[in-house]
Amino acid sequence: MTWKERRTVTILLSIVGALFLALLIVFGMIYREGREEALAGTAAPAGLSADGKAVDPGAYTALRWYNGSATLSFALDEEGKWIWADGPDFPLKDDTVNSILEALSSLKFQQVLPAGEDKSEHGLDTPGATLTASAGEKEQTLAFGKATTDGDSYYMCMNGDESTVYIVADTLVKLMQTPIYDMCALPELPDLSEKNLRAITIQGPVPAAEAGGGEEDGEPEAPGEEPERPAVSLNARRSGGEDQPALWFEGSDNVTAAPLMQDLLHDLASMSVAKCVDYFPSEEAAEICGFHSADAILKVEYAANGTDQTFTLSVGARMPDQSGRYVRLEEDGAIYALATDSIDAVMTISVAGMRGAAQDPAPAEGQENSQE
Repeated sequence: MTWKERRTVTILLSIVGALFLALLIVFGMIYREGREEALAGTAAPAGLSADGKAVDPGAYTALRWYNGSATLSFALDEEGKWIWADGPDFPLKDDTVNSILEALSSLKFQQVLPAGEDKSEHGLDTPGATLTASAGEKEQTLAFGKATTDGDSYYMCMNGDESTVYIVADTLVKLMQTPIYDMCALPELPDLSEKNLRAITIQGPVPAAEAGGGEEDGEPEAPGEEPERPAVSLNARRSGGEDQPALWFEGSDNVTAAPLMQDLLHDLASMSVAKCVDYFPSEEAAEICGFHSADAILKVEYAANGTDQTFTLSVGARMPDQSGRYVRLEEDGAIYALATDSIDAVMTISVAGMRGAAQDPAPAEGQENSQE
């Protein structure tokens, strides 16, 4: 092959290469546009009105979901507030409901797939979660199957239509995992700062029955009557007026400087409910949480808005994870959790009094006689 022929072949190959590269660029642009369109998607029909426009989250009137372990239903009451359908009196904090409605109204498809003959391929034969939303007369149901390989998305079908499978972000599925008691608006405790305190009473556990005790030793106890609990009473004295720092007394003993007293004042000032454990507890549940006979009862007399008030807290058993204790507020049947460091001083005083852990140990065996 002469050099002219080689040059001609080289030129032709260059032209073919340039055309192939241009073709790749065109196909790449088409693929990218298609992918961006698929990823951007359009609002899912569950978030669309009849005219194809996204539904305002405020247009929804009812919501129901199954998250794999529990079914929760919510509805708007006459005042336009969201309530838990199974417990209308439950103090619902509607953050989760509103977040789900926001996510639903702006739901986008990441990908649209034709459904195969085997629905189990995407886990849609037995959906792990379902969500039904109503906006007026319009109702849409989403069924979620398996998670995608990366775990960040889920396969989904809608309204029982088995002909199309969608891939959507995991936002809705994650929100639906929120337990109902995590949606409870927790009670706000009164301001128990020292400046407001007047008196503190801490009752300990019911004393164990003495050996040999019973009806033979005296009058029988009335049915359901609880033996008297040991109690520590602390009173504030302010000689310079109500706005002055208080001196704290247990009887005639000034315990103001006692470390345990200072710990107690700090705990009261910072005490707050950690979470709701059971808002409608059965008697069995209450007993399991230690309220057959509370371990301690805290009563605080304080001033609020110029009037004398009383705060009462019953303390039950320790939580299984040791993070706190079960508690109940006066005239509130719900069971809440209080962090351990918020109730330590109360529990120490309830068992050992103001001497706390510093009280003198019992004499060792044989030592008592040697001191006589």
